[in-house]
Amino acid sequence: QGAVKRQALYACSTCTPPGAEPAGICLACSYECHGTHRLFELYTKRNFRCDCGNSKFKNLQCKLLPEKGKVNSGNKYNDNFYGLYCTCKRPYPDPEDEIPDEMIQCIVCEDWFHGRHLGAVPPESGDFHEMVCQACMKRCHFLWAYASQLAGKEVPPLTKVSSSEDEGIVLKVEENEEQKKEIKKEGGVEHHDTKEEKQLEQFSEPSTSSGSALLNTLILFQVVTKSEEPICKLKELQSKPFVKKDTATFWPSNWRSKLCTCEDCLKMYSELEVQFLTDECDTVLAYENKGTSDQETERRDPLMDTLNRMNRVQQVELICEYNDLKTELTDYLRRFADEGTVVKREDIQNFFEEFQSRKRRRTNRMQYYCS
Repeated sequence: QGAVKRQALYACSTCTPPGAEPAGICLACSYECHGTHRLFELYTKRNFRCDCGNSKFKNLQCKLLPEKGKVNSGNKYNDNFYGLYCTCKRPYPDPEDEIPDEMIQCIVCEDWFHGRHLGAVPPESGDFHEMVCQACMKRCHFLWAYASQLAGKEVPPLTKVSSSEDEGIVLKVEENEEQKKEIKKEGGVEHHDTKEEKQLEQFSEPSTSSGSALLNTLILFQVVTKSEEPICKLKELQSKPFVKKDTATFWPSNWRSKLCTCEDCLKMYSELEVQFLTDECDTVLAYENKGTSDQETERRDPLMDTLNRMNRVQQVELICEYNDLKTELTDYLRRFADEGTVVKREDIQNFFEEFQSRKRRRTNRMQYYCS
């Protein structure tokens, strides 16, 4: 499948010991190709393609996909692939570490860190969704502007407000005030020159109600167009005072939706190789939720799903056909079991051809009805 957006990975110390090139293998290969080997669990990583059987494995061929490229240039590796984690570069679990501590994964570099080695104490309630380590906060220093507003705090639900609609309302209020300047005089109504009328005269257009309506429409269009110009959220935050620290930061569940997506910021994300920060589906929680949903789908019985979409007569007919197929297939396969012979593809094809032939003979018979 190429580089998978997010998947569970393992490193095989039997095939790639310390000193060899780091390599990662997928869950399927950990069972099929490395079942008796010593593996390190790497949990999940993003945009990774399984290395099993490529040039990093000298004497191993992948059983699932023998033909593979020599290297996966898009993969990223760190000390985790040798079973070492955190800034202390220790294994987990660590037999020499007697201090109970929780390991937390950085969502940028995807390394795992001891809570005591983050430079900041994780929230006691554990009420945070993601963590960015010290080194990644230095590299992605723009996050400090957001941290002053979001990190370690609850973010209110995201609501969309149309600024153009608000501007339109304000404009209508101003228009009504202009209309109030109309002065009634004896024998008729006389209008004082307004700003709109002066602009109309410059274009030698008659000061009519239709002209005023056209001008109002143009003004509204200009205001709406101006309000729709992208505003950089990051620049707004950077204009306010904020503090940079040499610590990790802890973020609430929907903080990614607050990041600016203007053209300049998207370019910056690309240069820093952190485009994934604006992707809500990149999170480990989204990956886990997808896995749970897939498991529920797999547990569903396809036969029962089909029956639920049918009426009563169709249900009875399908169940009868299913039981006939099950009985005949069981009797057919029992002969092979009794004789100790192997069932081949041709045998299965012959069975279904005969089964379809018998079914046609049954349906072609004359129908008899009670009088």
